[in-house]
Amino acid sequence: MKQAEDVTKARLANGGRYVMKKLPEVTLAFWIMKIAATTLGETAGDLFAQTLKLGYFLTTIALFGIFVATLLVQLRSRRYNPFFYWTVILSTSMAGTTVSDFMNRDATAKYLPAGAYALGWGPQGLGLGYPTGAAILVALLIAIFVAWRYTGLTFAIRDIDTFRGEALFWAAILVSNTLGTSMGDFLSDSSGLGYGGAALLVTGALVALLALKYIPVVPNVALFWAAFVLTRPLGATAGDFLTKPTAKGGLDLGTLGSSAVLLTVLFALMAYAHVKDRQRGPRLHERRAAGGRLPAEG
Repeated sequence: MKQAEDVTKARLANGGRYVMKKLPEVTLAFWIMKIAATTLGETAGDLFAQTLKLGYFLTTIALFGIFVATLLVQLRSRRYNPFFYWTVILSTSMAGTTVSDFMNRDATAKYLPAGAYALGWGPQGLGLGYPTGAAILVALLIAIFVAWRYTGLTFAIRDIDTFRGEALFWAAILVSNTLGTSMGDFLSDSSGLGYGGAALLVTGALVALLALKYIPVVPNVALFWAAFVLTRPLGATAGDFLTKPTAKGGLDLGTLGSSAVLLTVLFALMAYAHVKDRQRGPRLHERRAAGGRLPAEG
C-alpha cells in the first residue's frame, strides 16, 4: 500500500509524470542502518583523527572532500541506490564527527589520546565548547529548515523527488549529524552520565518520540527529524563505548577493530536493502506498463 501511494503522489506532484524516488522508505531497517552508519562514522572519524594522528583539521578537510564526492554520485543517480544513499550517510557521519570535534575541542591533553602530545598539522580545535558549538549548529539547522520551508518543497523524505529538495535534505543531514555528535560527546564526556547512562537517556528520548507518533496532532515529519538528530548521539555514545578504555567505561576494542566490524555489518545491511529494492523494481515496472494503475499492496 505505501509503495503504491508513493508512486501515485509522485505522479500527482509532477503533472502525471512518473518520478523514481531516490530516497528510501523509513522503516525499522532504515533506523537500524542509520544507527550502524552513525556509530561507524564515530569510530572511523576517531580512527583517522586520533589513532592515525592526522588531527581534527586535516581529517575534517579530507572527510568533507569524501562527503562531497559521495554526494555528487548520489545527486547524479537517477533512482534510489542503497549503496549510494548509505555511503553519503556514512560520509556525513564521519565528517560530522571531526567537524564537531574541531569546533568544540582544543589542543589540550584532555582531548588527546594517551601518550599523544600533538595531532597532525594545523589548528587542532577552536575550543568553543559543547554548549556554544551546539548553539551554532542548532541555529544553522534552523536556517536550513527556514530556507527549505521558503521554497515550498516537502520535508517528508518519501516525497522528495527534486534536485533542490534533495540538496536541502543532505545539507540538513550533514548539520544534524554534526549536531548529534556534539550532543553525544557532551552527554558521555561532560555530563557525568557516562557512555551507558548517555545511551539510556537517548534511547528513552527515542522511545518517547515513538509514542508521540500515535498522537494525531504531532506531525510525523517533525518526529522524523527529531529522531534523525537523536540517533546520531546514540551512535556517538555507542562508538565511544566500543572504543574507549575500560578505565573510562568503554570496552577498549579500539577504533580500527570496531570500525572493521561495523563496516562489515553496514555493507551486509546495504546488500540486503539492494536485494529487496531489486525485488520491488520489476513489480512497479509491470504496473506502470499496464497503464499506471497501481493496485493496493498489503
